Amino acid sequence: MADQADFLVELGTEELPPKALGRLEQAFADGVQSRLVDAGVAMGSLRSFATPRRLAILIDDLQLRQAPQKIEKRGPPTRIAFDADGAPTRAATAFADGLNVTLDELDRLKTDKGEWLIYRGEKPGHDTAELLPDIISATLAELPIPKRMRWGNSDVEFVRPVHWLVMMLGDTVIPATILDVTAGTTTRGHRFHAPAPFSLQVAGDYESGLREQGRVIADFNARRQRIVELAESIAGELNAVVILEPVVLDEVTALVEWPVPVTGNFDPQFLRLPEEVLIATLQDHQRYFPLRGQDGKLIPNFIAMSNLDSSQPDEVRKGNERVIAPRLADAGFFWDTDRKLKLESRLAGLADVIFEKRLGNLKDKSARVAELASMLAAALDGDELIVRRAAELAKTDLMTEMVGEFPKLQGRIGRYYAELDGEDAAVAMAIEEQYLPAQAGGPLPASEAGKILAIADRLDTLAGIFATGKRPTGNKDPFGLRRAALSIIRILIEAQLDVDVMALLDHAITAQPTGDGDQATLREDLYTFMLDRARGYFLDGHAPGLEAGTVTAEIFESVRVRSPASPLDLYHRIVAVCAFMNMDAADSLASANKRIANILKTADTPDTSDIDTSLFAAEQELALFTAIDTVAEPHRADIAARNYSGILDRLASLKEPVDAYFDTVLVMDDDQRLRLNRLATLNRLRQLFLDVADISCIPPR
Repeated sequence: MADQADFLVELGTEELPPKALGRLEQAFADGVQSRLVDAGVAMGSLRSFATPRRLAILIDDLQLRQAPQKIEKRGPPTRIAFDADGAPTRAATAFADGLNVTLDELDRLKTDKGEWLIYRGEKPGHDTAELLPDIISATLAELPIPKRMRWGNSDVEFVRPVHWLVMMLGDTVIPATILDVTAGTTTRGHRFHAPAPFSLQVAGDYESGLREQGRVIADFNARRQRIVELAESIAGELNAVVILEPVVLDEVTALVEWPVPVTGNFDPQFLRLPEEVLIATLQDHQRYFPLRGQDGKLIPNFIAMSNLDSSQPDEVRKGNERVIAPRLADAGFFWDTDRKLKLESRLAGLADVIFEKRLGNLKDKSARVAELASMLAAALDGDELIVRRAAELAKTDLMTEMVGEFPKLQGRIGRYYAELDGEDAAVAMAIEEQYLPAQAGGPLPASEAGKILAIADRLDTLAGIFATGKRPTGNKDPFGLRRAALSIIRILIEAQLDVDVMALLDHAITAQPTGDGDQATLREDLYTFMLDRARGYFLDGHAPGLEAGTVTAEIFESVRVRSPASPLDLYHRIVAVCAFMNMDAADSLASANKRIANILKTADTPDTSDIDTSLFAAEQELALFTAIDTVAEPHRADIAARNYSGILDRLASLKEPVDAYFDTVLVMDDDQRLRLNRLATLNRLRQLFLDVADISCIPPR
């Protein structure tokens, strides 16, 4: 008798939410697999399937019986389990009776903390068929469903009503009732092309059976690839290139079980609209794929994916064209209407849009951002007039009909309207770039004004929301403050902008209308929040030239404790410390710094670097003093130039005199004059390193 069989579970439902389908499929597969592993059930490969009407899993060679389960339970200490004569006490017998074993079947466990009675045994595993219903039920109960629904008179809840359930091991049905549906071998194919239920003979026939009998491509990725092939083939016939945005492609894949391409046209007059508007109308509203001609410009055609292989394809095409025509007409109307007013005329309307009830309206925010951006432009020798103008107009496109219809085009629409209004090209570009980076790892603003505006807008948001006490907690961050802080860090470091963020935060906090609370504490909290985002940025390998694993938590902390006010300065220090830690002298000097830090901390002596050379009692003292004095002069110049790598390169040369000093010199001498003089030497040495980082934080490699 075989001890393995293929296992299939399929849950058939009403049409599942397309944007959640991929997440549901992955969670279902992960949950079932992890629970089988936890249960000790061996398996071959696992494949998951997802269509608009089903979630399914097929596992090859699932072990039919759970492996024997090892049991290990610790009982009472032997000093309690046995009396002075060695006879078992009630504690021992109760432990054995609870396990239904004899005292002779118990072992003893000896540890550093004493000796205990322990039972080690094994219980036979269950049939896998007995475990699977609970595994499937538990996994379905934990799927990431934001809002569950009930149907009929049942109290059962799921993302959509459930109509059928298949659970098979090989050719055998697993008896189970899940979500009020009894398991069987009967599945259903395409809603229109193969509506009649049909039975599966064996679990392994699932995918081929659905394709051949049910007109369903069950594998999400295979269906996705089929859509790509069909779309590209049609585009080739039109001598065009199809735009396949991954998010849209995934959603279309989640909407169809048997994709059939439909080519449609729209009125060429709409090509006068910005291509982003056309693409958003086709993709976001209708899930159509736009097309570009060989010159890279959009053409008046689109490709739709129907879930129906119609006998009247022309009618399907006409239907899609009828649907898109009014959408494009609306977009054209919004474009023409918006252009009748300049962005500047929309400034007053910002007063009617509340940013946050304690922080005022968008007009108030725009004024604060303009002041902060001007201050930042002055610090960077930027064009203050350009930056201020961009800040004033930055949010005005939110008052347009076009952005009201296509919110994700804010900034881009503002740029177009600013250009049409005759605004400076740099102003128009900054209006668009204020929102960059739009996502993790996304492109940064390219223009000077765009970088400044992007930083100023986010700093104002951070300062304002922190001032109201609405800081991110746990996974909740409704104002996107974590993303805003990381974006500021990225722009300043990757664009090589050296600014005092602490001073900017002071200005941003002072400008907030709340006016209460300890501003100094708020500033420290804000900068700590930003540094926490910087920590992940460095440790995860996103900083330029520092791949993942290069910057350790200790290296980051060694620089963080020095509280550099400029993120770019923070970056240069970290780069220098990383290079230093690869030197042969690094471990020895890091250990010496730790030793010095501990000595100075416990010595409780005045913090001084005044050294009296006449008190040197050993040649190693003079050697170290001379070495320190030699590096001091270029050290000062390098600090001014922020040449941290040069500083640490030079300090690495102190390894031998430092090692010799600690080998021969007793720092904590009974003679107070000698002790204080030696502590002053160590303090001076430590300060040289602290000018870059506290490398005593870094453990030896």
